[in-house]
Parts: sequence; structure tokens; C-alpha cells
Amino acid sequence: MSIQRGSYGFGPENGTLTVRTGRTGAVAKAGHDLLLEVTAWDATLDVGDETTVELTADATSLRVREGTGGMQALDDGDRANIEQTIDDEVLERGAIAFRSTRVTETGDGLSVEGELTLRGRSAPVAFDVAIAGGRLSAVAAVRQTDFGMKPYSALFGALKVADEVKVAIDAELSI
Repeated sequence: MSIQRGSYGFGPENGTLTVRTGRTGAVAKAGHDLLLEVTAWDATLDVGDETTVELTADATSLRVREGTGGMQALDDGDRANIEQTIDDEVLERGAIAFRSTRVTETGDGLSVEGELTLRGRSAPVAFDVAIAGGRLSAVAAVRQTDFGMKPYSALFGALKVADEVKVAIDAELSI
């Protein structure tokens, strides 16, 4: 395995946790694909006889870092409005937590299966973790509808956030 036994901690001080959204609908060109950064989160990777992964995140800590596409660039007011909508309507200030149920070694890292909880509802999520050069990285596809969430829409449904979002972590790997 490419990782030593031990307990590894991750958070904003040594990594990034991001969410990337897409857009759909008749007027999708008017909207933006967003890159959101989770600014308050904590994760643990315990490698041993039974390897486990756990993560918690503050749902109110998502910040808009980038908006691509769209008819015009996002300004500070747009960013603040998006962040408020995420807090009030999308995640509803609910807890975000992930706990692994199975972790297996792969050639270049780990294969992880577990339960993600959003807004009080849990669903299975699986993803691979790559470990290289003292860093770990992973991307998980998460469908909002798996958690009873209706993807955000505007303009009477003509512009929608795509159901699937990509959650990514990139962090320094040190005990």
C-alpha cells in the first residue's frame, strides 16, 4: 500500500474540499457552472487493520470561488445571493457527514464506500482515493435527488442546477 498505518487529519489548513455544479434547462447558457469551496470541514483517515474514513462539514461554509459560463460574470452581490440560497434553500443549514462502511486498498490508493448524510437523509456514495507525492485526492459524484433534494431552479424551471454535483478533496498527507 502507498500509505503508512496511522491516523491522518485533514481540514482547510492542509487541503481543499470543493463542490462543482453544472447547469441544465432551456436557458442553461444564462447560468453559471459553479466551483464552491467548503471552508469549515474536518476529515480523518485511520489506516490500520480496519481502515476508516470520516468527514464532517459545516453546510453554511460553502463559498463561491468561481462561476464559469453565463451571460455575464458573477459579481460580489451574485456570490452572496448564491451562498444565501445554498444556506436557506439547498442545504437548509443541515449537517453534512460521511462515514465509510468499506475501504479497500488499490494499486495507487484506496477504494471507499460509505454513507453520506445531507439534510438528515443518508445515501451510499463510493469513490476512489489517489495517493501520490505526499498528497491524496478524490472526486465523488453526488446526486442531490438521492438525498430528497430538488435541484435548485430559476426562471420557472428553465434554468436548473444539474442533479449530479462533483465533490472533490485534495489534501496533504501527513500524520
